[in-house]
Amino acid sequence: MAPNDPTPPADHDRTAKQQTKEHLAGARAWWAEAWNEGGVFHEMWEDVRRAPGAGWHGMANWIKAVATVAVFSFVVLPFNGAVDVLLETAHHILTAVPKVQVGDNTSSGVFAVVDQPIRSYIAAHSSGLPISASTIYTLWQLVGIFGLVGGFLRSSGARLTWTAWGAASIATVYSAAPADGRTIATGLAVLAWTAASALALRGLTLRPQILTAVHTGAPQITVQPEIHVPAPASPADDTPDNVHPLPKR
Repeated sequence: MAPNDPTPPADHDRTAKQQTKEHLAGARAWWAEAWNEGGVFHEMWEDVRRAPGAGWHGMANWIKAVATVAVFSFVVLPFNGAVDVLLETAHHILTAVPKVQVGDNTSSGVFAVVDQPIRSYIAAHSSGLPISASTIYTLWQLVGIFGLVGGFLRSSGARLTWTAWGAASIATVYSAAPADGRTIATGLAVLAWTAASALALRGLTLRPQILTAVHTGAPQITVQPEIHVPAPASPADDTPDNVHPLPKR
């Protein structure tokens, strides 16, 4: 059975080769034109050559874009990787702490009045979370230490953290303490947090500052020396008054 295409295979090969040559010739012509004066690559090369002397504000916009992407690639991405490493390290540190028996009577003395309700509250409300109750308890302690030390150094952010931490701790003690001793436990938590606030909030006063200005009744005299030069007399003033015109005859 004869093929449907009447064109011989040799003609197909010649046509394909001719088209390939035309494409290559067009690509070479475009490349040469792009590097000629006024071409795309020629203008880009001129922008690169003028960039060191033009500075950031004078260089071409495409160079700024390339430099920004390069800085982002070599600085921001490694920084992001470093942050991931730090977060992973912090996670290992927090999960490697000794397992405290949250919710059990692991503390004693006066401190246990405040500590045990917080442990019990964390143990009762941390089920289903991706971190353990021991890790949450350790974070609670670290946040309190950060607020205390940072507040002592007069950091505004640390003092806000200390205030929020204290309010949350007092509310937790009130919620988880036994009903019979809830009032005593909450009162001790408030007293303990207030006593520690003497260090965390040192230098902070609630007394309003009153600025007084003293005005004296004596008038203020400003002395400005000035020199007045008299204006020169006009030429008409130099004419003697005894000169009279001759009468006409």
